[in-house]
This record gives sequence, C-alpha cells and structure tokens, in this order.
Amino acid sequence: MEEQSNYSKIPLNDLHESLGAKMVPFAGFYMPVRYSGDIDEHNCVRNGVGVFDVSHMGEFLVEGENALALIQKITSNDVATLTPGKAQYSCLPNANGGIIDDLLVYMLAENKYMLVVNASNIEKDWNWVVKNNTEGARLTNISDQTVLFAVQGPDAIKTLQKLSELNLSAIPYYSFANANIAGLDNVLISATGYTGAGGFELYASKEHAEILWKAIFAAGAEFSIKPIGLGARDTLRLEMGFCLYGNDIDDTTSPLEAGLGWITKFNNPFTASEILQKQKESGVKRKLIGFELTERGIPRSHYDILNAEGESIGYVTSGTMSPTLGKGIGMGYVKSEYAKTDQEVFIAIRNKSISAKIVKLPFIKK
Repeated sequence: MEEQSNYSKIPLNDLHESLGAKMVPFAGFYMPVRYSGDIDEHNCVRNGVGVFDVSHMGEFLVEGENALALIQKITSNDVATLTPGKAQYSCLPNANGGIIDDLLVYMLAENKYMLVVNASNIEKDWNWVVKNNTEGARLTNISDQTVLFAVQGPDAIKTLQKLSELNLSAIPYYSFANANIAGLDNVLISATGYTGAGGFELYASKEHAEILWKAIFAAGAEFSIKPIGLGARDTLRLEMGFCLYGNDIDDTTSPLEAGLGWITKFNNPFTASEILQKQKESGVKRKLIGFELTERGIPRSHYDILNAEGESIGYVTSGTMSPTLGKGIGMGYVKSEYAKTDQEVFIAIRNKSISAKIVKLPFIKK
C-alpha cells in the first residue's frame, strides 16, 4: 500500500471510522468501502434508505457570458437544452474521441454552471477545462470546499422531507433546487443518483458536513437508515448498467462504443465530434453489452468473453454476483456482430467457459 500521505481524507473521515467503516485508498482518497457488509448495505438501499458520503467527487464552477460556449465545446451532450434547475449527464471527449471523463452538468443560473466530475479525474479534468478555455469563462475549482451525500432508496424522500419545507416530490428526475435543509441554507438538492433506487444527492459546504450528516440519520432512524460504502455502490450501479469510469469507459473507449450515443449530440461541433460522427455513420467495431451468467460463477473485470468456438471476442469490464438477482452479471466489450440480445457467449472463469447470455440493460427492471 502507498504511503498514507499520498491520500486525502474526506471531511467526515473520523466519523466514518467511528461508525466502523473499513477505509481504503480509492481515487486518491481514503473512502469507506463497507460498514456492516456489502450485501446488507446493497439491500438497505434497494428496499429502504442509505447514505453514501461521496465527498471525494470534484465540482467546478463555470461562469460568465461565455460559460455555455465553453461547455458546449468540451462536452458531448447539448447544454443549450438546459434551463436553470436542470442537470444533464454528459462526457468530456478527448481529441481522438475517447472519454476523458463522464460528468454531470448543472445549470445553476443564467451564465452559471457546475460540472461534477469523478474523483480520480479531478486534476486531469481541471487541466483539460482550463486548457480549452479560450472563451475566457470564469473557472473555480470548489472540490475541496464541497461535500456530497447521496441519500438513496425508496425511503429517501420520506427521510429528507422531514428536514425541508420544499416539496421534494415536486423535483423531477435530473432536476434540482437550492433550499434550506436541516436548518442549512443553500444546500443543492438534486434528484440524481447512481443506484436506480430513487433519492437525492445533496451538495453542501464543507463546514456543514457533520450537521447535515447527523440530521439525515436522525430523520431516517425510523426507516432503519444506514451508512453505505463503495462496495455496495458498485453492485447497485452495476445492476442498473451504469458505467464506471476506469472500468467500462476510459480514454480509449468512445461514447458510441459504450452505448452513450444518447449523450452524444451532433447539432453543435465539440471536441472530436467529426471523429464520432464518422463512427456513428460507419458503425463501431465493438460495443459495451450486459450479460447474465446462466451457470454458477462470478465474472470479474478483465476476464475474457468467448464465442461458442472458444475464441476471445472481448473482455469483461465490470462483474459481480447480483444481490438482487442472485446470479452473476457483468458488462463488457464484444465485437459488434456478437452484441445481440439473447446471444449466448461464454466467460472464461478459472480455466472454465461459463455460459452467459447478452441481456438488455438495466439488469433490474423498475
């Protein structure tokens, strides 16, 4: 393990340790990977309510009359469709059409946006945005001053509604509001999340972290609220077929290969849009697919995906035993000719070829 000094601590590090969290190095930070156990935490979010401290994520403000022009240039989605109070999933393409990062774009107000990026990519993304800012937009990296709590699960809304006079059920999916919550002003309450279980993500100032965390847990006590670690976060997002940067998408994968054509809009030129437009017209040679094992086994990242003849046709990018389905599930890239729903493929697990079938994502149908 690397020296401790190489990793940052999130503001509530000591609180998580006191709750019995196992803290592990992740994306440059010490992060809680589990508290009671991955399956217990996973089921808590699917069926009740749990809270993730994801304060390691990065947040950049982009402001000024040219803010929109800059974000349109560097992201693949169409930012012009946003209005204040709306958020958008997007990606930052690199010069070759690969993905520097996937991110959320929030329109806070006219000429004011917030970009939320992955923790492992904060420095890389910031440098990319600064380098491409020929428009002269005002850029501020507020990552170190911001905490982010994801309150997820079917009981999330009942928990948080106790803490705010704002009608939370009136916030549509991928929308947000700035409101008073738990007596704290200007908390950004966003109807987004990485679990598919419903809920909200709360962005607040670092100095209010402990007050907000404790208020959420007091409000959720009657619903058996629990803190949730990165282990369950991974199985929850995988059941929904959500991509994880560094596994399912990276600098070498294009959004079209990754099934992210829906966030790749060609009505404005953006970085590598010509390359991606050609890819769209000619078709991609490989595609990201979801698969379920039809025999016992657990697929893992980097395992080979084989055809019936035992030839490698791709590789697994994410895999697990689904706590909800009770079977092995995964995602991976295969040659496009094999990327058909119900196609039988095989996963090479410990010198065995385990049968699997390609399925439509998400694995969990709401």
